[in-house]
Amino acid sequence: MSLKVALQMDPIGLVNIDGDSTYRIALEAQARGHSLFFYTPDKLAFVEGRVIARGFPITLRRELGNHVSYGDEVEVDLADFDVVWLRQDPPFDMGYITTTHLLDMIHPKTLVVNDPFWVRNYPEKLLVLRFPDLTPPTAIARDLATLRAFKAKHGDVILKPLYGNGGAGVFRLDAQDKNLASLHELFCGINREPLIMQKFLPDVSKGDKRVLLVDGEAVGAINRVPQAGETRSNMHAGGRPEKVGLTARDLEICAAIGPVLREHGQIFVGIDVIGDYLTEINVTSPTGLQELERFDGTNAAEKIWQAIEAKRA
Repeated sequence: MSLKVALQMDPIGLVNIDGDSTYRIALEAQARGHSLFFYTPDKLAFVEGRVIARGFPITLRRELGNHVSYGDEVEVDLADFDVVWLRQDPPFDMGYITTTHLLDMIHPKTLVVNDPFWVRNYPEKLLVLRFPDLTPPTAIARDLATLRAFKAKHGDVILKPLYGNGGAGVFRLDAQDKNLASLHELFCGINREPLIMQKFLPDVSKGDKRVLLVDGEAVGAINRVPQAGETRSNMHAGGRPEKVGLTARDLEICAAIGPVLREHGQIFVGIDVIGDYLTEINVTSPTGLQELERFDGTNAAEKIWQAIEAKRA
């Protein structure tokens, strides 16, 4: 089976070829005989009933500094493709949301991965609210009094933007911290979105586990350990990836959420687990494929394409 595959992503020429999951997905597709087309989200458009994109046919190689070759720039009708990957990084703003609405118009005749309707309706930090038995105490609010009451109850908390990513804007406020009002003022001056506050989990010092799921099934995990003196374990924020196995609790969490993910077309998902608690379900642009492959020899990109090919068949 040879598929026509379009990649909607951030500039592919700038990716870290030893860490970027979209690059690894695309490289696996090419190895399986699928053709690749690349475009950035700003080149996606709706014109007179057609969802089009302007971009480039590409060829990839695992060669540092020379990892991509581009064909001639061309405008394509995305309805002519077998698969479109929705893989640009957050923030999950109205620009991002608009791309999901446009891609909705060609899915499922063209398989969009992950399903854009449910990417839009299952943002990373909101989908977890469906599973309160698996998550730490959580509040979603813009109202300062509500956030103050939550902090007073739980003492040591994490405050972060609801639609952020990569550890940006994440603050730990312990019982003695007096900065909540100032941070609330800062965030409210940036946008009109609520904030998310969660009870701080001391187990984060041992790592924030990223568990990867393919079509609702756990395929492996990596641990992300924060730097000394740092709360955030995100690799974008200097977290160190380490080899780790799946625990019985990890599998229990995956068994609870897996059917929901599979039913709603979320083929490649990365969840975050701290200690015994699920903290995020990442459906927009999860990472960790290459680290898992290095640590465990698990080719999750192959499993992803096996799932996609089965659906296209």
